[in-house]
Amino acid sequence: MQKKNFNTKINIRNKRASFEYHIIDTYTAGIVLTGTEIKAIRQSEVNIRDAYCIFMDKELWVIKMHIAQYLEGSYNNHEPTRNRKLLLSKKELKKLLTKSEDKGLTVIPVRLFITDRGFAKLEIALAKGKKLYDKRQDIQVKDMKREMERGDSRQ
Repeated sequence: MQKKNFNTKINIRNKRASFEYHIIDTYTAGIVLTGTEIKAIRQSEVNIRDAYCIFMDKELWVIKMHIAQYLEGSYNNHEPTRNRKLLLSKKELKKLLTKSEDKGLTVIPVRLFITDRGFAKLEIALAKGKKLYDKRQDIQVKDMKREMERGDSRQ
């Protein structure tokens, strides 16, 4: 029996997440998808920049994650921004629910990737929003590192 080789090089990151939030804790969650959605993900047709996670009936859902329609999907194609259920253990869900109820904490998607077995997984993070001065400080630190690297390379 021949084993299928899946494209496991899919690694879609939410670059804004590290700039907008202090990431406290991360979890890896499965996603409930339809057939055309997983095919579009394998073609890297995903945008998780504006996505966020909320709890509905003690279940975690990702909202506003845009998965483009699969070009060869015909009438079976999916809606690009539909709500998708995330799969976590009960223990993790309970922990996230209690922590996300704290003031200022939210759950955001950080990374979407495909496992060796061909499953799409979403890395989510419990995060706290940054203030404007925190963002400025991060930019200063990044600039200082860049200048130090330039100084080392010139000598």
